[in-house]
Amino acid sequence: MKNIFKIDVCLVLSFLIPFGLYLVTLAPSVTFFDSGEFLTAAASLGSAHSPGYPLFLMYAKPFSWLPVGNIAFRINVATAVSSSLACLMVYILATTLLEKETVHEDDNFNLKAVKFAGLSAALTFSVTPRLWLQSNHDKPYPLLAFMTTVIFYLLLRWRAAYIQGNDRPSYIYVGTFLAGLAMAVHQTIVLLLPAWFLMILLVDWRIVTTRVKELLLAILFGLLGFMVHLYLPLRALSNPLLNWGDAKTVDQFLWHFLRKGYPTEPPVRSISLVWAQLCAFNVPREFTWLGAMLTIIGLAYLWKKNRTLLYGYLVSVIVFLFVIAGYLNTPFETIFLTEEFFTPLYLLTAVLIGIGLHSLLGYTVRSGRLPDHIGAPVYGFVIVLFFSLPSALCAVNYYENDQHNNYIAFDYASNSLRSLPQNAIMFTWGDSGAFPLWYLQGIERMREDVDLPHTPHLVFSWYLDSMPRVFKNSNLRKFDITSSGPEAALHIAVAENLGRRPVYVDFSTRYSVEFAEYLPFQRGIVYRMRKANEPSGVPDNSLWDNYASRGIFQKQSFLDLDTGKAILIYANSYLEAGEFLAGINRQQEAAPMLKKAEQISPEIRASVEQVRMRHGMER
Repeated sequence: MKNIFKIDVCLVLSFLIPFGLYLVTLAPSVTFFDSGEFLTAAASLGSAHSPGYPLFLMYAKPFSWLPVGNIAFRINVATAVSSSLACLMVYILATTLLEKETVHEDDNFNLKAVKFAGLSAALTFSVTPRLWLQSNHDKPYPLLAFMTTVIFYLLLRWRAAYIQGNDRPSYIYVGTFLAGLAMAVHQTIVLLLPAWFLMILLVDWRIVTTRVKELLLAILFGLLGFMVHLYLPLRALSNPLLNWGDAKTVDQFLWHFLRKGYPTEPPVRSISLVWAQLCAFNVPREFTWLGAMLTIIGLAYLWKKNRTLLYGYLVSVIVFLFVIAGYLNTPFETIFLTEEFFTPLYLLTAVLIGIGLHSLLGYTVRSGRLPDHIGAPVYGFVIVLFFSLPSALCAVNYYENDQHNNYIAFDYASNSLRSLPQNAIMFTWGDSGAFPLWYLQGIERMREDVDLPHTPHLVFSWYLDSMPRVFKNSNLRKFDITSSGPEAALHIAVAENLGRRPVYVDFSTRYSVEFAEYLPFQRGIVYRMRKANEPSGVPDNSLWDNYASRGIFQKQSFLDLDTGKAILIYANSYLEAGEFLAGINRQQEAAPMLKKAEQISPEIRASVEQVRMRHGMER
């Protein structure tokens, strides 16, 4: 009876330690990249960018009801939970593979060695830079990694039962159902299908010959899981707050699901580009070279003990690299995005590292000829051996992944909204500039009087339909804007709104689009659009005093690409304001603006000095 209630402490710790670490370093609000969009879609049960991510949104939604923090923090907790569950599966998979392994005659020591190896693997995975980065704010990849590992686990259980003469196809049915579900988390799940199919064939190749019934049932279960995508048209009928793609019809659903809204021209292939694409999967970068060596030892173990999983892992790596480097032909500037796709492979790599550590312990024990009774010094050695790698990774990666004070996206969006007069319309350009605004306005209910059209979306009729106050009778509906492009659409939209409402553009739009007939006039970090013959007026410098500047003037520990861009926008905005003030002989007001510019970004110090010299200002 006692065994029923016996708790596997290492199993519990494989979840609790990562979860506690993620909570300590969790982003307190919205961040850049897709964060604001995912937050808005999850909180409103809408649809995110193609292909919609319906299961991820449904998973995150209940966390928005937590009684702590703001909506963004609560949904960020959802990702911390899914990442911790992925670490838990590392433990389960590693201990399952090692459950019959012995390193000594002491059974208790053997059991603890297996559990410590599994816990070490889980903790090592938890503090890798890739997973940690994804765990501190809303991301679908940890949930995908968790689900894919469950499928690997089910296939291993099916294989073990089959070898013992107990055919249990229900394991495969559950696995295919989960694979269909996982398509609604992220479509990269399809890159693992060849590996799973191969693992099944290596155990029983008759699945494609004489076991047609089981094969058809597996496909049907997969389709049943895929039906979660019905969420997209069903929610579209309710016109949610964020309804990307408006998948009410079959055509719109396919347009959304197949990512038809992202036409791209593949870059010209070169040796350097292919090499950079292949290096997106980088085990030494995630786990150090020691981790890479332990991975090789783990692969050697699988060669002897479980070639089915070995081939599954290798085929997964090959397919991922072939598709990303071969089919997608990712350009240099977006390779960093494809690095996130490898999270399930890094999870399996962590399992191999745990197996490698256990194998290394076995070699050490056999070489050391330990006594029959294992004492405290030996256990101390095992703890040092198994937990040095995760401890070192945690120490190295903690500072760069600590987001608990990361308010830069929140402040950037709120400062932009503070800059706008009543009933203004501001055109944005770029996901990171637009998505935090969507979250603040749609979920935090800030400045609902303002309209925030996203320029790249002006070419889609479904997007125009979502903003009837701005585009109900717009001339954009009368032209073939899709072929003309977003810049032409922006010019039309500005022309028909200027004079009726205050029209603004954000920093990215200001420097992404040519405005020959208009002169953007700076107002803080945004710009008011005015006709060329319209007087500019005098800038309102009191606006800057109302800005929140957390993490702008002090060094920010977490600094991704778009966070760095936001900081540069502040610096250049202060520089531009200072230069304008100096040009109208208001040097006394210009001086602190220029000082703040170089304080935020020392890289622009040369430009600041040029302004000072041009206008005869002292440092």
